Amino acid sequence: MYGDAERTAVLTRTAVFVALIALGGWTSVPLPIPVPFTLQTLFVLLAATQLRRHAVVPAAVYLLLGAMNIPLFHNGLAGIGVLLGPTGGYLVGFLPGAFVAGLAYERESPYVRFGGLVAASLLILACGAAWLAWSTGMPPGGAVLLGVVPFLPGDVAKAGIAYAIAKRLP
Repeated sequence: MYGDAERTAVLTRTAVFVALIALGGWTSVPLPIPVPFTLQTLFVLLAATQLRRHAVVPAAVYLLLGAMNIPLFHNGLAGIGVLLGPTGGYLVGFLPGAFVAGLAYERESPYVRFGGLVAASLLILACGAAWLAWSTGMPPGGAVLLGVVPFLPGDVAKAGIAYAIAKRLP
């Protein structure tokens, strides 16, 4: 790594974003459904604005550490059971979401960038709703109603916040 500034920056930013995603999980608002509202997706999206397609790395490290019983998931939960529970699809959805948003941020167009952040948010919600339906036996329409619709305004707002912050970062 000595002398490779780009690789050092990716590793440093990866560590920072793993910590921020975990911190976002501690910022949790419980809802009357099995999925809480957290700030994790904001930091996944922000990681994509900075690391581009490499944003998958902090998302994967976060999932791996949480699966290894390090209490990083929402509300300090940990273990493979969280990934197999009703919220697991949202967490695993961080991987394709980070990749999609990262690819969008490799383009110069502000429309593509913001669209990529919104698409990534929708992809995370779609993964979450699919897993919510499968893991609980809920009908797909019910999973969308409970696992997507309440989160749409907040996730679009998080995409806008990530976009606004990214415009101010180098």
